[in-house]
Amino acid sequence: MKDEQAAGALPERGIPLPPERIWILGAGRFGTMASERLSRLLPQARLLVVDFREDRLERLRQKFALPVHVEDSISFLTRSDPADDQWIIPAVPVHVAFEWLLRLLSKEGKAHRLPVPPEVDKQVPNPYRVPGGTVYASYATFLCPDFCSEPDEICTHTRKPRQGRLYETLTYIAADGYEVEVMRSRQLAPGVGGYPAKSLRTLLEKIRRRNFGTFLIATSCLCHGVIDALHWEKQDTGRRMDA
Repeated sequence: MKDEQAAGALPERGIPLPPERIWILGAGRFGTMASERLSRLLPQARLLVVDFREDRLERLRQKFALPVHVEDSISFLTRSDPADDQWIIPAVPVHVAFEWLLRLLSKEGKAHRLPVPPEVDKQVPNPYRVPGGTVYASYATFLCPDFCSEPDEICTHTRKPRQGRLYETLTYIAADGYEVEVMRSRQLAPGVGGYPAKSLRTLLEKIRRRNFGTFLIATSCLCHGVIDALHWEKQDTGRRMDA
């Protein structure tokens, strides 16, 4: 990622780096870290911090002189229709891309959450399954330093070669009846990652093109990822067929 940014590479066609507009979703520990590092490293970018907790937002507004907005992060993202080059930093304890996707699909048909099928756990590194059926995966067996610069080949903590790129590993998950879609999170500052809104729209359109199906939806950086599952059925069109 560091080399790509230095070379001016595009995460998707037409999306420039460094970003010009950034939404930080969440004003807790990680949102505070993102606010401090991005405001310092990307002073030209227009930042906005979103959280439903006014007290936390007020602390960030005073400390970093950033604009803030009081609202639930997923509700804000769902109604805002962000431009393709609007970057999103998920700093709330939910799978933001998945929750956004679920809400929008539910307006167009039947979409509901499923537990990630058990066979997925055996195919990802160090799986951690929570009661709702979400699975977290990581190449790390230790607490990563929050200043990690995510170098491509060498782990910041161990100084050893990386075991792989998790966002690629997750694309090879095989679960009967499920299609796999992986959203890549890209680092904008040490310990701070996100994605442009165009990536969200691309994900949405891939599923919209299907009249029905079950999907594994993952968001992942080089080392860490989160996986959720959903079933989708487009509003009745008189017949059912694969797109």
